[in-house]
Amino acid sequence: MIIPAGTPETSLLRVLFLGLSTLASFSLAQLELHVPTGLNKLEAVEGEDVVLPAWYTMTREESSSHPWEVPILIWFLEQEGKELNQVLSYINGILTKKPRLSLVHSISTRNVSLRLEAVQEEDSGTYLCSVNVQDSESTGLGHSSKSLELKVLVPPAPPSCSFQGVPYVGTNVTLNCKSPRSKPTAQYQWEKLAPSPQVFFGPASDAVRGSLKLTNVSTSMSGVYVCKAQNRVGFSRCNVTLEVMTGSKAAMVTGAVVGTLLGLVLLAGLVLLYQRRSKTLEELANDIKEDAVAPRTLPWTKGSDTISKNGTLSSVTSARALRPPKAAPPRPGTFTPTPSVSSQALSSPRLPRTDGPPPQAVSLSPGGVSSSALSRMGAVPVMVPAQSQAGSLV
Repeated sequence: MIIPAGTPETSLLRVLFLGLSTLASFSLAQLELHVPTGLNKLEAVEGEDVVLPAWYTMTREESSSHPWEVPILIWFLEQEGKELNQVLSYINGILTKKPRLSLVHSISTRNVSLRLEAVQEEDSGTYLCSVNVQDSESTGLGHSSKSLELKVLVPPAPPSCSFQGVPYVGTNVTLNCKSPRSKPTAQYQWEKLAPSPQVFFGPASDAVRGSLKLTNVSTSMSGVYVCKAQNRVGFSRCNVTLEVMTGSKAAMVTGAVVGTLLGLVLLAGLVLLYQRRSKTLEELANDIKEDAVAPRTLPWTKGSDTISKNGTLSSVTSARALRPPKAAPPRPGTFTPTPSVSSQALSSPRLPRTDGPPPQAVSLSPGGVSSSALSRMGAVPVMVPAQSQAGSLV
């Protein structure tokens, strides 16, 4: 049966064990719990494994064998400002424990040492070991308890370095260094690297606060300053570069900063102006496209270059052949014929589609003008193709 921590049964067991350990000094106890001399206070570095050593013996024992023993083991952790916390128990042959905790040996060896793996700072505190042994008839043979104190040490975490003040010649500058985590509290040491190395001590350097005060600085004090945070179990470093400027150099730096800011502002203005102009041109182009008239498409006679249903090309009329011929300039004293309506219709390349019978042949002598006269005038005879009901040329 497993008794979880924090239940009434657990509290009763704690009171029972504490009461029995108090009465043990006034009675002839058969059980005695041992802790190595000088090891009741232990220290461990965070991340390491640690063993809390403890074992028990039985007095008035007639035989070295003890198959009749029924041990009950409980390890507690007591921390300042917190309640007693059960971290491991062995009751009725069932082992219950917290993460990263275990027994080093089998409990049948009477060695009840506790192992903690990868200890953390929150594992610090006082560990109480309580052992109660009964026989096979549940008769108490003895009870004893011992306490061990564990302190987990933490090496300094990497510190952060900075400085306060403007490093001009003749001014004061303070360098600061602080580690966010360290147990025990870290001590700080400042030093300046080559080419002019220097180690600083109090009162300029504060080993507790990690500050270094530099007064009336000069150009020779420029360089790299290193802060070392250390305690009994480790150390870590950080550095800061200090560049002391003269008046003229400070003015140059200020001018460079101001010039850079003005350049950035001017560049941003040019970018905005370019974007606005591009947007305006794009809108104007869109307006022109919307107002423009689409070009007219030349009409083509459907079926002008088609093949008739019987698979033979009946007539091909080119655009040049449909153009009206250029007449020769009239000679003085000659008669210029006026083309009639029927002759004007021949110059049009557009052939209307009709579903009626094929048109009749058109006379090539309009207005009563003979063919020989038309030939002398430069006229070209044109054959007008006929269309079937399907619309193809025949």
